[in-house]
Amino acid sequence: MESEDSVRLRLEELHKDLGKKQRFEEAVSTIISLLQDRYPTASPSLRKSFYSVICRVATVLKTRFTAPGFWLSGLKLFEFSLSLLSEHSERQHLQACVAQAKEILHQIDNPSPSPESTSNGGYLFEGHLTVDPEPPQPQWLVQSNLLTAAAAALSNAESSQSPAENSNTSETVANILQALNGNFDDVIDGIINFETDSGTPKVPPASKEVVAKLPVITITEEVLAKLGKDVQCAICRENLAVDDKMQELPCKHTFHPPCLKPWLDEHNSCPICRYELPTDDHKYESWKEREKEAEEERKGAANAVRGGEFMYI
Repeated sequence: MESEDSVRLRLEELHKDLGKKQRFEEAVSTIISLLQDRYPTASPSLRKSFYSVICRVATVLKTRFTAPGFWLSGLKLFEFSLSLLSEHSERQHLQACVAQAKEILHQIDNPSPSPESTSNGGYLFEGHLTVDPEPPQPQWLVQSNLLTAAAAALSNAESSQSPAENSNTSETVANILQALNGNFDDVIDGIINFETDSGTPKVPPASKEVVAKLPVITITEEVLAKLGKDVQCAICRENLAVDDKMQELPCKHTFHPPCLKPWLDEHNSCPICRYELPTDDHKYESWKEREKEAEEERKGAANAVRGGEFMYI
């Protein structure tokens, strides 16, 4: 039987092979065989080496090799690894990898229909039929339309003398009020989500257009040597390797593109320095501009006070 040092060297070679498209699937298959043969009796340090190479598979799938065949190989590895690994944090990560692989393979097998293929593919806008489906109405507009309909129904009821018509109108108003009540919770949630208890708005996701234009760089031997051997993506904590694709924020910090997008959707700030990207939310951007102006006024007032103090000294 091979010594643990020999297995560790093989894992390091496989780690490199995972970056080569023509050898990726063979490397994954070899990792599964090694897991089956050596993981149950492996030392804690060797188990960490196994987990590291499994994480590398996940990173390569998310950043480079996205074809269905590669994802199928990765899914097989992740599911097999789950039957062996026992550490809670490692199992959580693998469960997330399994879920992502299944989701991606499902999307490939069941692509969503294009707008042109749907029966209600467009809507009339300024005299022209659009290609995309009509976007959902904002909740405030839904509420306004329901209130208008309720008012109109009550007005008709007042002018009507027929008991039958009054009965139909009462039923209509009841239905409108029920719909109004159903939408009310959504509107309140929107208000609560926009402002916290301190009056500071919740930061919306980063602008999709801005994120799409962020530069993508490829890690080379020279770049890796400059960054250091153990440099990581600050989001997934995976060590960087040669040929990794990294997306660069204006603050010059870089992250794996598949890691960065969901992070910016939820937090919209650099995980390292908290640099904030522009959003598509005009209300939030207006608030931010007002805060900036108010901060400048506060600084100006503070400087004026300090200047006055110096005059009286």
